This record gives sequence, C-alpha cells and structure tokens, in this order.
Amino acid sequence: MTGSQPGFDRRVQGALDAAPSRIPVVLGGCGTGRTSLLQRLQERAGHGAAQYIDVERCATTPERFLQAVTSASPFPGQPAERTPGTAREAFDALLAFFGSARAPGGEPCTFLLDEVLELRTFESFPGLRHVLRDLLHGLAESPNRFILTTRYVARAHRLLRDATSRFEVMHLPPLSAADVTELLAPSFNNYEQMATDDRDFLGRAVQALSDGRATYVRAMGDAMGDLGAADPVSALTALLSRDGKLTHEGRFCYELRLHRARGYGALKAILDILAEDEPLTLTEISLRLHRTPGSTKDYLSWLEDVDLVFSRQKRYSFTDPLLRLWVRLNCHPTPPTDEDVAREVQLYALARMPQPEPAPALAYAGVDATPEERKSWGIIEID
Repeated sequence: MTGSQPGFDRRVQGALDAAPSRIPVVLGGCGTGRTSLLQRLQERAGHGAAQYIDVERCATTPERFLQAVTSASPFPGQPAERTPGTAREAFDALLAFFGSARAPGGEPCTFLLDEVLELRTFESFPGLRHVLRDLLHGLAESPNRFILTTRYVARAHRLLRDATSRFEVMHLPPLSAADVTELLAPSFNNYEQMATDDRDFLGRAVQALSDGRATYVRAMGDAMGDLGAADPVSALTALLSRDGKLTHEGRFCYELRLHRARGYGALKAILDILAEDEPLTLTEISLRLHRTPGSTKDYLSWLEDVDLVFSRQKRYSFTDPLLRLWVRLNCHPTPPTDEDVAREVQLYALARMPQPEPAPALAYAGVDATPEERKSWGIIEID
C-alpha cells in the first residue's frame, strides 16, 4: 500500500518539467505521505537522475551534512578546492554542489529534500544566522531541479513570503474515500469476497477515522488484515492499545512538534485542555490554564507555529483529530487500560464515521406491522 495520489503526483512533476523549472514545496502534517511522494518520484526519474535526502536524519553539523550528501550522491560535482574549514564554508560548498552536480549526460539533476526546514538547526553555527533564506536563494539560482517537503506548514509559509516565484507551495491533500478504498484493497484480496456497497462504506469509514492520512490508513488496513475482518473501529482500538502502532506514532508526532516549539510544559497543558473539549476560545483556554490571556495567546501562537493547533473563527482545535485522541488516552499518570482505549475509540468513531444508508423500513418490518409502526419509520402510505 503506497498511498499514491496520481493527480497530485502529476502536478508536482508538471512544476518540475515547466520551463523554467519551478521548485515545488510540498506541505503536509505527520503521516500525510510526503516521503512516499518523493520516493515515487525518485523511482520514476531513476536513481541515477534523482537524489533523495532525508534532512531530518543527517542534519548534524554543516560539515558532516555536506559529507553525508556528497558521499551518498549519484552525481559527480565540482571537487572542492580544499576541505571546508568553517561551518559557513561547508554550507557554501553544499550550495555549490547543488548548483554544479549533473545527471548522466550532463543533464540537470533532481534533488528531493525531505523535511528541509530541519536545516534551521544550522543557525546556531557562526555565519549561518539566515541559513534557510540563504538556502532558498541558492536553490533558486541553481539550474538543477528540486522538490522540498516539510511538516511545518506555518513556518514554511512564513519563510516563503519573500521567496522568488520559482517556489510553488503545494498542500498535500488528504486521501479521498476512493483513494482509501484502493489503498485498503490488498488487505482484503482486492475485495473479491466483499459486496460493492460494503467496500465503499469501508473506504468512507476509514477515511473519516484516519482523517485521510496515509500512515493511519495503512496501519488500519494492516490491522484489519490481521483481524481478518473489515472492522475499522476494532482495528483502531488495537492500534491505540498500550503497545499499538499508532500509540507509538502519536508519541513521535506529539513529542517531535513540542520539542520544536517553545514553552514545553504550558503547551502540553493547552493540548490537554483541548483534548478534553474543543473548539475553545482564547478566553476559555486561559481560564482553564489559569494564565493571563496575553501569555495564553503566546502559547497558542507557538502551538500554531508547529501546526499542532489551528484557529477558525477565533476558536482553537487540534489539527490532527487522531493525535487529539492519543492525547486523551495517554496524557495521564498511568497508561490507558484496554477498556479506556475501547471506550474512547468508540466515542471518536461515533462522532466521525459516516452512517450506513438506512435500508427501506419495510425490509425490517414483519408482515404484521401496524400502520402506527409504519408511520414511525417515516414511510408515507398511499391509499
């Protein structure tokens, strides 16, 4: 199961193939499929023509990052005249490599930079105070092709405000019900034993429970396959158990974003408040937090900065509904019991899952049903 969205893939490829080539900046939260997108595009281009770089894995120091990128690259670049002596020189050498590298035959090559905003960590080194701004300038001047991704939507928009028109922001859309149905097919032997209506309802149900996030859909498909039943609520319950896959996934997304933000403890408290009840206004949150509206506003802005919450009509909510469920289950002195997980997942599913189309009432009515009973089912009688 890959979570492929052919229409979006073509849009990204079209930006690369334009004359002059544009630089897609693909934005999407945890589990939305950014990495899978880059891997599909690399496969289509060929590993000799495209280099995938997971910045989050190897952005340590500028010197070591330069070494990691160039040593793993399939592209020959212009050799450095000397080993960089400072962090700034190493970063400049990286930008030079991004500009000079070529694919076989001397054609422009493609760099796929996953989680590119992690290069922000270099700003603590001398001479690299504006490293992301310098990076965008260097990429815009390069004859090569680039695709950038990040999970930090708000930060990316702020960074790109003054960027050149070569950069094109693309929000990775959630999977549609049809996408989800296709993604789940291997778990059910391509639906050979399932009626069309049941298949379509399953796709809609999983799409609603997963918020259309590819990682969650894949996990639910695998869990239903293990259960041997098309039961998304039971699958989600198992995945959110103490050792379940989505319990670990939720902890990763929760901790990662909080550690990228300021005010760790207060931010956890606000997320706990919103997990109990949402949407809430600034005033409602500040009263429950026992802090002033001014400081609460700062905390909320830091949560928005890492896309943990969003505001609509001055009311705040979680960006990821499944992460909200994870917080409800896990931010307590003791881990949740199996009963806790089952109860919370049932409530979550009841609020989000589509309801099956009701069958005609008479199909359930006995032949002895009274006229009053028929009226209670909403059937209009015609004499």
